[in-house]
Amino acid sequence: MTAVSQHRKRTSFKIHAPPEWGIEPVPLAERKLGFVDFAVLWGDLGIGLLVLLAGSFLVPGLGLAQALLAIVIGSAMGSALLAIAGIVGSALGAPTMVLLRPALGIRGSYLPTALNILQLIGWTIFEIIIMASAANAISQALFGLNSYALWAVVSAAIVMLMGIGGPLVVIRQWLSKVAVWVMLATTLWLTYRLLSTNDVAALWSKAGDGSLPFWVAVDIVISLPVSWMPLVADYNRFAHEPRGAAWGTFVGYFITNVWFFALGALILLTSQLNQEPKEFATAIALTAGALALVILLVDETDNAWADLYSAAVSTQNIFPKLRQSVLIALMGVLSLISALVLDVTQYENFLLLLGSFFVPLFGVLLADYFVVRRRNYTTDELYRATSSIQWPAVAAWLVGVSVFQLTNPTFLGAYWADWTSIAPTALGAIGGSIPSFIAAFVLHVVLARVARARR
Repeated sequence: MTAVSQHRKRTSFKIHAPPEWGIEPVPLAERKLGFVDFAVLWGDLGIGLLVLLAGSFLVPGLGLAQALLAIVIGSAMGSALLAIAGIVGSALGAPTMVLLRPALGIRGSYLPTALNILQLIGWTIFEIIIMASAANAISQALFGLNSYALWAVVSAAIVMLMGIGGPLVVIRQWLSKVAVWVMLATTLWLTYRLLSTNDVAALWSKAGDGSLPFWVAVDIVISLPVSWMPLVADYNRFAHEPRGAAWGTFVGYFITNVWFFALGALILLTSQLNQEPKEFATAIALTAGALALVILLVDETDNAWADLYSAAVSTQNIFPKLRQSVLIALMGVLSLISALVLDVTQYENFLLLLGSFFVPLFGVLLADYFVVRRRNYTTDELYRATSSIQWPAVAAWLVGVSVFQLTNPTFLGAYWADWTSIAPTALGAIGGSIPSFIAAFVLHVVLARVARARR
């Protein structure tokens, strides 16, 4: 071997593909993330253009003061559920859909897994649409370039590359070192602009028009953190201890969810624009400047990355031999095509639909883990659990979904006008999240104890 070839061998480098953990437990040596890492991760995932858009749904149905109260209550409840669900993943090192196997059976876990894949692809499509819309608004204003399709392709490509990179790379190298600080500065600037250029006192004293019940507004707020519950263990399984991960998850998500929901409500009240992504992006640019919108746009890739990555991980719960990187690429292309041909409608109802399924689902999971089995899940139960469907647990889940639709008939009422007259009016005052979670939790505990007594 010549001196030149030896030198090349010493100085050359190889690009190694990141490890694909799939659905197997993360090795203890790779569980490296702590409180700060999870506060950064979930704080960043609580930031986004779609969170601002969701905040706009609370007004003018509620006044600003009522909307803020709904935001605080909903964020506290949803963030607590998110953090508690993450504890199970941190303790076992397994992704979320695998954690459902002891309660529902392996085949029983396929139903929520399929639903989760659909909703995650839906979220990815929404994210690409709003990123492309925001980027197009910026390029059109600054350079006269009007090409939504171009920005959709660019957005999807970035998200797919991040998905293939994996959680440890994104959290440690991008979020913690760069994104969190840039986003903090941008959010402070947007907040300052809204408060300094508008008569917030007048808005605070103005009542809502009454078109949105208070507890339905709370359900909308809860739906954002709850929409992350089917993903939470996909990331919290990298925690070196559950308690720090849980507190980091709660603190990070609660702060940013409150902050961005409130900003979204303020933007709509002060801009008087429609609750539509393209107009909303324009309102942000007019309020805080194009640079702030650019930074928010860049940060939005983190949300789309998490959706796409977890869609692949969830798919592996059903098809464990499929390559994660291949799934990410295929689902990314599918999301891109959908973003190019679909228009965003009924977004509010989409959020409520997610909550109606996943709030009671995690009522079943948390009841099974903390009460029925008293934290005694084992690896064998996750990967060699009974393959048959555990129908009592599925029944408890579906009863919880039904309770949600009765106590919050908004979603079905949007598609079936008679549903709001069928559902008891008095029940609609309490919202769907709390009753559905309690119903699924209690019913699963009762059915599990009945089955144990029979055995």
